Amino acid sequence: MKVIVVGNGGREHAIAWKLAQSSSVEEVICTPGNGGTAFENKCRNIEGKTQDDFVRIARENNCDLCVVGPEDPLCAGLADKFWENGIPTVGTRKDPAQLEGSKDFAKNFMHKYGVACADNKTFTDKEQALAYVKEHGAPIVLKADGLAAGKGVVVALNMDDAIKAVNELMDGELVGDAGRKLVIEEYMRGVEISILGAVCVDPELTAQGKSCIVPFMSARDHKRLLDGAKGPNTGGMGAICPVDDVTDEVLAQFNKNILEPTLKGIQAEGWNYKGFIFFGLMLTKEGPKVIEYNIRLGDPETQAVLPLMDFDFAQMCKAVTEGKLSEFKTAWKKGYVVSPVAVSGGYPKAYKKGMTIKIDTEKVEQTGAKVFFAGAMEDRRSQGGIVTNGGRVLACSAQADTFDEAWKKAYAAIEHVSFDGMFYRKDIGLPGAAESN
Repeated sequence: MKVIVVGNGGREHAIAWKLAQSSSVEEVICTPGNGGTAFENKCRNIEGKTQDDFVRIARENNCDLCVVGPEDPLCAGLADKFWENGIPTVGTRKDPAQLEGSKDFAKNFMHKYGVACADNKTFTDKEQALAYVKEHGAPIVLKADGLAAGKGVVVALNMDDAIKAVNELMDGELVGDAGRKLVIEEYMRGVEISILGAVCVDPELTAQGKSCIVPFMSARDHKRLLDGAKGPNTGGMGAICPVDDVTDEVLAQFNKNILEPTLKGIQAEGWNYKGFIFFGLMLTKEGPKVIEYNIRLGDPETQAVLPLMDFDFAQMCKAVTEGKLSEFKTAWKKGYVVSPVAVSGGYPKAYKKGMTIKIDTEKVEQTGAKVFFAGAMEDRRSQGGIVTNGGRVLACSAQADTFDEAWKKAYAAIEHVSFDGMFYRKDIGLPGAAESN
């Protein structure tokens, strides 16, 4: 079969790479794709920008299956459009996509169905928001309601930062209109983890008892720019999979207090949700609680999770679209993946593009690591060259039986990659590297 993958990030490179490993996949069309997918086995980039473009490309290339990577097109109804054009799609339809598209919508859903989460209140009036913050004090968490590419959340540890965040978010300085509605949450103490998963729910499947959410292995992103979980928040500086502090007890609590009520809620709303889900969780003294839902795979977590899949990812995606996920058997490789991310100089603020990426391919291959490109594009001026085209440029994912071995492999690999202004954290997965309180 032919599969079309929509998106151009590191997540989409990892998805395309994993799909291409399936013997059932003839070709993976990446639209628009990036500098990594341009040279990936069985993959081909085709430029596309609009929903109509993506559908047209899929039909012209006789694609049998679509996988949508990013949240923006899903929230805009791209999956609905693909299904309307007869193309089975892994990616939720527009209505349930609001679980990510609106923080307020998601919190109301959590409270309605008894999903373990932080207390919160939503504001559209800045003065009322400021009064609430002053009354409750810091630390406190402020979230722009709309999509903000991972940059709409401020964890304010003191009152000055909290007041500043309210003003900047609601005035549109930080994330534009996404912050006009503001969700203010209690500050949860603990460490963050991510659990990604596949979702297969529709009213017919629910009636048959076949609706399900199948969780993947636990992962941890490292949001802060600098070692020791310091500096500004980013889209993610690296990930590990699995996470050792996710014990059997934690997973049991997650299933009972988060996954099961989430599934019941999706069923009760009568949604058609065939795609992925991302549970952003805080491990608190009371057990795991939801920080946020994403209605797609996480980035950079995908680059750490997919290499450990010991099953045919393309067949799993096909099972999602066919309503057969409940019958699909997953299996996981033993060991760990460590995946540090290299970013452009100046990120997450202003940065230059067009820097030539130099890779000693032979030495990277000797480490056993895989380079997943994100903010990078094919250099038309050179044969087989790649240049930077974004803030988060690439990730080096390495797998091994032990964490230490995986860590050494990943960092050995990234030393053989360079571009002007390149920066990466040196402590991904190490003690104190993730935000903790």
